[in-house]
Amino acid sequence: MWPKALIQLRTYSVASARTGPLIFRQLFENRSYTYTYLLADETTRDAILIDPVCEMVDRDASIIKDLELSLKYAMNTHVHADHVTGTGLLKKLFPACKSVLAKASRGMADVLLCPGDQVNFGDFRLEVRATPGHTNSCLTYILHKHKMAFSGDAILVRGCGRTDFQQGDAGQLYDSVHEQILSLPEDYLLYPGHDYTGQTVTTVGEERKHNPRLKKSREDFIETMKNLYLPHPTQIDKALPLNMVCGLQELLNGEK
Repeated sequence: MWPKALIQLRTYSVASARTGPLIFRQLFENRSYTYTYLLADETTRDAILIDPVCEMVDRDASIIKDLELSLKYAMNTHVHADHVTGTGLLKKLFPACKSVLAKASRGMADVLLCPGDQVNFGDFRLEVRATPGHTNSCLTYILHKHKMAFSGDAILVRGCGRTDFQQGDAGQLYDSVHEQILSLPEDYLLYPGHDYTGQTVTTVGEERKHNPRLKKSREDFIETMKNLYLPHPTQIDKALPLNMVCGLQELLNGEK
């Protein structure tokens, strides 16, 4: 079972003289059904991880070492409620690695992102878009060069993230997804934060046509989300406070 006047653009980058093709791995954690994404420049070996899970840090570190990569950023799409992030543990294993989170989350991270920022690794650049609604600080990362978007829980394959906790707002989610994700060209690949049915990827075009929730009117979508009556994630009480501090208990306890 598998089960988005003048504004200065901030760019987080790793300078390099050489560039190369993309290395990409989609990794899975089967307790919370979470996808973690490894992306790297094949020539410079600069790498990033999106949404790492603490229990899978050894796996992720092994792949990074096997591929002889240099992990520059461990990034979260939002403050997760269903698993503990692996960013803090990865920083211990890879001292040059920086943790990344939305500034709007008010969480702890080395890099706090705002909409319009960019994260660079080697020759590759991720655009940062704010897509709140599931939580008040969700981000979607877009790799335009390869027509890929990493949407966290904002949009899933034929679904979307819930909106009944963590300052969730169904109307805001509907607007975010339609304005920041489904506004992309229809051939862009969407990589979700989770999947519970064995699917790994979808496209903007598919979700415009076939997503049963997001095809609804805004009013009907809000009503649908209001009546899901889902149980809270089993790890929520543990995960939420830890994920505000890179998943590290010692930081939560105020230790140095």
